Amino acid sequence: MKISSFGIAIAACLGATSVSGQQAQVRDEFFWLGEINKATAVINSQEGLLDKSLVPSTAAGITKVLEDGNKPGGKRPKLVITFEPLLIEAAGISVTMLHAGRSSQDMIATYRAAMLKDELLDLAAQLNRTSKALVTLAEQNIGTIVPNYTNGVAAQPNSYGHYLLGHAAGFDRDAQRIRQAYERIDRSAMGTTVLNGTSWPLNRTRMADYLGFAAIVDNAYDAGQISSTEQPVEVGAIVTSIALHTGSFIQDVMTQYAQPRPWILLQEGGGNTYVSSAMPQKRNPGILNATRQDASTAITLALGPMIQAHNLTPGMNDPKDGRASAAMVESAVKVLANFEKILGSLNIDPARALEELNSDWTASQEVADVMMRKYKIPFREGHHFASEVVTYAKANNIKPLDFPYAEAQRIYKESVKDANVPGDLPMNEAEFRSTLDPVAIINNRATVGGPQPSEMTRMVGVAKQKLQAQDGWIAERKLKITTSLAKLDEDFAKLASQ
Repeated sequence: MKISSFGIAIAACLGATSVSGQQAQVRDEFFWLGEINKATAVINSQEGLLDKSLVPSTAAGITKVLEDGNKPGGKRPKLVITFEPLLIEAAGISVTMLHAGRSSQDMIATYRAAMLKDELLDLAAQLNRTSKALVTLAEQNIGTIVPNYTNGVAAQPNSYGHYLLGHAAGFDRDAQRIRQAYERIDRSAMGTTVLNGTSWPLNRTRMADYLGFAAIVDNAYDAGQISSTEQPVEVGAIVTSIALHTGSFIQDVMTQYAQPRPWILLQEGGGNTYVSSAMPQKRNPGILNATRQDASTAITLALGPMIQAHNLTPGMNDPKDGRASAAMVESAVKVLANFEKILGSLNIDPARALEELNSDWTASQEVADVMMRKYKIPFREGHHFASEVVTYAKANNIKPLDFPYAEAQRIYKESVKDANVPGDLPMNEAEFRSTLDPVAIINNRATVGGPQPSEMTRMVGVAKQKLQAQDGWIAERKLKITTSLAKLDEDFAKLASQ
């Protein structure tokens, strides 16, 4: 993602008076219908599609409807057919000349896209805050060595920071998806009318600019019949991905809660945990349970547009409901906000994690790796030897650091007796034991993207750069919308004062 340095710097500018006035308003359907009518009045009067004599009454009527709607308890209709009667009441029937070349179809498609853009930017902002918490925690735990699990079984030692950066990478792809979806949604349908345009020569590009869109939907049929249906479906896929990433992390922590001596827990109190009404020893992980439930709710809401759009003729309204789309996105924002709180509430016990590692054989693959890398013994032979060591150890309740070197020598000799390799264990006792040291294993990793300190430092730096760039991207899009609407306000004010 390429973001200008200007884009990163402009976040502070969003508090400017002309911009903040726009941001303070509720940008709901009523708001956007007002903006569409204001833009139509400005553009059409300047381009000869609206008689100059109608400008004063038209501008006054629009102003009255919007001012009334912004009062406490004021009418804020969300449909064109319920908004227009208010205009007629305020300015007379001639105000409907504004409707030249327009339809409910393109107006509603436009404001739904505008609202979805706002919601996506809110989601992107919370995703970035949560991702920053992940990366910060990862940087603090570069040297924290913990067990990682595959197939529900302790598999290998790893840096907890490396594990967290893996989750951050998943969220980074969600951020990419938001940017890509936003680009497709950031196109104005205004001027396409129902499905094939109009005989009025509307200036679609100027309309898009005033409403804060980057471009227009090129094909008039696509605007209201195809793309407006797929938009909530695509956003639903993003919400699903975020919820799945969150749920996966939570379930990993929940596995530890089933242990009598976990190496990771939540700080007690503050809404993180709650006590059992019957069992004094229990500290239930309330925020984990609640956030997982919220993630399931988000997925449920995200599946709705897909199901509603399935086997539907083009253009039908079923999956397009703006309130349903907002609820879906808001559910993901809530999940991410709680996930951020979870990250700030984790208590990690490095000593207990290392104890768990040293009580199991999660380092056994390293034995086979070292024998192949250093002594040229085929991996499968080394793997067989290490497997036999683990089998003997578990049968005799022997931990890795206590395994008798003499037994290792005996097992090796027996395991390779029919193989064309040296008959004696090539590792001396000190090397054999160091190979089973989880900390040494992490420090000795050599591949790009591994948990070794040098790679962790590099990856943390890359993650921070991406988060900074995403902040810039969000700021640029917000500024584009707010400055466009501010320009519209300025030009409409000039029109109204004529």
